[in-house]
This record gives sequence, C-alpha cells and structure tokens, in this order.
Amino acid sequence: MNSRRYRSYGNVAYAPEFDGTAARRLAREEVLRPRPKVRPKQQVQARPRIQVRQQERVSVFAVVGFLAAGIFAALLLMSYVKLVTLSDEAVSLRSQLSELETKQVRLLAEYELAYDLKTIEETVTANGSMVKPQNGQIYTIELSEPDSVVRYEEKTPVAGVAGALNGVKEVFLTIVEYFR
Repeated sequence: MNSRRYRSYGNVAYAPEFDGTAARRLAREEVLRPRPKVRPKQQVQARPRIQVRQQERVSVFAVVGFLAAGIFAALLLMSYVKLVTLSDEAVSLRSQLSELETKQVRLLAEYELAYDLKTIEETVTANGSMVKPQNGQIYTIELSEPDSVVRYEEKTPVAGVAGALNGVKEVFLTIVEYFR
C-alpha cells in the first residue's frame, strides 16, 4: 500500500505538486530549456515502379463522333453565313421596295395630270363615238346568294375498253382541274 497521504477536503484529493496555495517551483533548467520533441524514425520507402502500358488503339466510334461533331459545327457556321447574307439581301430589297413605292406614287400623280378623264369623256360623247348608257341598258346583279354552277350534259355509257379509258381520262382531268 501507498503510505503517502494527501490532504483532501471532502472527497477531492489535491495533487502533491501543490503545497497548499502555492504551486511547486520549477527548476531553472526546466524553465529555460524546452524539452526536445521525440520524433519517430521514418522509414525510407522504395520508389514505386511506374508501370508503362502499351498504346491502345483509338476507338472507331470516337473518331466518327469527332468527325460528326466537326461536320455539324461546319454546317452550323455555313447556315449562319447564309442567314446573314439573306438578312442583308432582305434589308436591301426592303429599301428598294420603298424607293419603288415612292416612284409609283409620283408616276401615278403624273399620269393623272397627263389625262383629264372629264375632258376625254366630253370629247368622246360630243363626237358620238361613245354614248352614255340608257336606263334599259343598266342591270343590277344580286350577289346575296352564294355562287353555284349546274352542268347539264347527257352522256351515253360506252362499254368495253373505250369506256374504261374515258373513265380514267375523266378522273385524270378532274384531278388536274382540282389542283389548278
């Protein structure tokens, strides 16, 4: 058994370094010199050998994929070039259209000034080559009903090969008339 006794107040024991209230004084050597750190010896490891592998073949799918991506990129650039040229042409055509519209307005004004319709009408009616229409010559067309066409044609049925050819011809003409 340990014969040392420690003072305690209650159930807590004091450390033997403390003398009542004052701490134990350290020796001068302990204060001035720090303790050297003990380092574990490091083991020298051998360098691992690098394993060189043989060159593998390039995948055909990778080559085809890169070629396809390059072709698509070139097509995209070409479409952008076409888009730019078309937009430039559209701008130039719009400006040309506006110039032509102003020219048309000017030419129409000159045309109306060149021919006076009232003078021409008076001249033609005065010499008798043109006569104003009489009330019996004026007809009013009623357009309230929709247009309809009724075609009356009597056909005699033709038997044999000639009838079949006429039927095919009629179908063909109907299709051509439809798409006109």
